[in-house]
Amino acid sequence: MQHSFDIVIAGGAIMGASVAHFLRELGFGGSIALVEPDPAFHQAATTLSAASIRQQFSEPENIRLSQFGLDFIRALPDRFGPDSDIGFIENGYLILASEQGRELLRANHRTQTAMGADIELLEGADLTARFDWLNPEGLAAGAHGRSGEGWFDAHRLLAIIRRGLADRQVSLIRDRVVSVTKSNSRIRSVGLASGDVLDCGVLVNAAGPQAGQLAALAGLALPVEPRKRTVFVFSARSEIPRMPLTVDTTGLYVRPEGRFFISGCSPNEADDGTARGGDFEPDYDLFDEIIWPGLAHRIPAFEAIRFERAWAGHYDYNTLDQNAVIGPHPEISNFIFINGFSGHGLQQAPAAGRAIAEHLINGRYVSIDCSRFGYERIAEARPFRELNVI
Repeated sequence: MQHSFDIVIAGGAIMGASVAHFLRELGFGGSIALVEPDPAFHQAATTLSAASIRQQFSEPENIRLSQFGLDFIRALPDRFGPDSDIGFIENGYLILASEQGRELLRANHRTQTAMGADIELLEGADLTARFDWLNPEGLAAGAHGRSGEGWFDAHRLLAIIRRGLADRQVSLIRDRVVSVTKSNSRIRSVGLASGDVLDCGVLVNAAGPQAGQLAALAGLALPVEPRKRTVFVFSARSEIPRMPLTVDTTGLYVRPEGRFFISGCSPNEADDGTARGGDFEPDYDLFDEIIWPGLAHRIPAFEAIRFERAWAGHYDYNTLDQNAVIGPHPEISNFIFINGFSGHGLQQAPAAGRAIAEHLINGRYVSIDCSRFGYERIAEARPFRELNVI
């Protein structure tokens, strides 16, 4: 069957749902289709993430996107009603630095505080006095988010945003885009796995880790691919009251999750089998070889822990600069990117979704300027690099 929509959004998780939400909130009256092959989101980057939000970035644009996300989370009851609690735990991030990384941490801190982020920089004895459960070996400084940072229930946030879309005349289609037809430098239609064809005025690529594959269907190069990350759950004998999400100098992170803790780290990028997506089997060896030894070294209370379980998910990794690609293609202007967030997409989805909606309605960004995230830098191989990737 053939159908026609003003806007087709390929990908119905947090990015696609946010675009659809803000299109309607800002008054777009045309037809919208949200196409998602996995509406239970068993393998979505959104629901398999560590579901955190921070303002500790190196680039002002990323800080601004996450600040909007913070405001969005805090205003959920006003937007969606009193039953919109997503369990936001505002315990902050604690990003640790060695002597070698101290200057970068300081520079990032200056940028963050200039943007109004409530981040404190602690050095030397001040750091270990505040967080006396840390082993100070090799530590020179730490940046701590006193407010505006923490973690939440990603499943709940996605469900809250999506539940209002049907009431706003957004067609939720369970299917997968498998072909893209274009002519005269415009997208004309998309073909679905079911055999249906959707004519479209605009195609929004919100396909997450598969965004590069979707762009390729339109003959476009997008350096975004799935990268697998394993999240480990463990229990410990000791409690650490109001523990922030702590990022060690090695890149290992850990945070509380109810009565448990979760932890993970970025795998060795040279190890293609580990780094790139392709399966959802947790890398259990990583826990014994990297996670547990690293935890025990930095936090002595974690010398005695018990592994509970693990899960693996993929995120949309931008191989050029680990930063988002947002906005229209410069030559095929009705192909829109909202991709490549490289691990910080969940927290930035509301801002990116609003920015795309503004651009589609007004032909320009209005309240959230995402120009620096544009595709032009991809075409020119000109990185816009975020230095604080976790």
